[in-house]
Amino acid sequence: MKILLALTYYRPHTSGLTIYAERLALGLAARGHSVTILTSRYDRALPLREERGGVTVVRVPVAFRVSKGVVMPTFGRTATRLVREHDVLSLHLPQLDAAGLSLRGRLFGKPTVVTYHCDLLLPPTPFNRLVNHVVVWADRATAALADAIVAYTEDYAAHSRLLSRHPRKLQVIPPPVEAAAPSPDGVASFRATWNPNGSPVIGMAARLASEKGVEVLLRALPAVRERFPGVRVLFAGQHENVLGEAAYRERLCPLLAGEGGNWSFLGILDPGQMSLFFSSLDVLVVPSLNSTESFGLVQVEAMLLGTPSIASDLPGVRQPVRTTGMGEVFPVGDSALLADALVRVLGDRERYVRPRRDIEALFRTSLTAEHYEQLFERLLRGRAPVP
Repeated sequence: MKILLALTYYRPHTSGLTIYAERLALGLAARGHSVTILTSRYDRALPLREERGGVTVVRVPVAFRVSKGVVMPTFGRTATRLVREHDVLSLHLPQLDAAGLSLRGRLFGKPTVVTYHCDLLLPPTPFNRLVNHVVVWADRATAALADAIVAYTEDYAAHSRLLSRHPRKLQVIPPPVEAAAPSPDGVASFRATWNPNGSPVIGMAARLASEKGVEVLLRALPAVRERFPGVRVLFAGQHENVLGEAAYRERLCPLLAGEGGNWSFLGILDPGQMSLFFSSLDVLVVPSLNSTESFGLVQVEAMLLGTPSIASDLPGVRQPVRTTGMGEVFPVGDSALLADALVRVLGDRERYVRPRRDIEALFRTSLTAEHYEQLFERLLRGRAPVP
């Protein structure tokens, strides 16, 4: 099968969406399929075409940016050629250009599957409100033209304005999650570097972005330190020059300054380093604030390595904890109740840990790729060829 995956940003850009798409692409390629990624050349240093792990990546030049989006004048020409060359389309939303791809899929008789990762909610400015409306309407058009729509969980789908419009098209497929177990020596070295005093460690793995709720954790820490005085935080992910988040970082500066050496930014880590990071934590926190977060892949990565998670009570985001029992859920934005949950988990951590095999039975890349493959095959069997 020749499969075309399309999304605005792909690797080496780092986000939950790009990690999902990369794992899916590699998983499908490992099953013998020919996979092409259609994406933006968001950085001019990137090649227009390359092979990454057996997957072909085609990048379209970017003329300029609109908030977090990109404008690509030659996208249509490239998209038309690639849609004609492939058997099925896998579109990953939110993505402004996906509506045109979905239309091409309909015109050329190519089954089109939309994966809806989350809502797009830009910081509240008049211009961003306009962008939000445009993207919402583009996503609706994409979904209306698609043959099937994939969601991570029924929980998120039931609460999504877009997904709830298309119950007959909906397919729930668990996301691709993987985390290789690191060596004990590597974990010991990582801990010695970042936590030499052996204090309890709370982790966050995210971009420093307003929807991630970093301030919720910062405001919870004083209460946690009443019980665990030495507790510290390790933050893995992009924390400088995050697109559109300069004002948010500025607002956090006073709270971060109060943490001093108890808060460490580790930057963007490669997969091996992320495994060391997760294995070195006592608990991971996902304090997200809105529907731009629909699951939180990092929760399951941490769970695979024996680390519980505490997550906001958001549709989808609460599901890893609810499904596995490996953590706690707290009300969105409530720092006091987050502190209570942290004290409970840190005080009785082993009660929350589950065997790795139990987590892998629910979440793994090969399982996700298999479900997509089966969906593509069903759609191909039901679609008459178009000359």
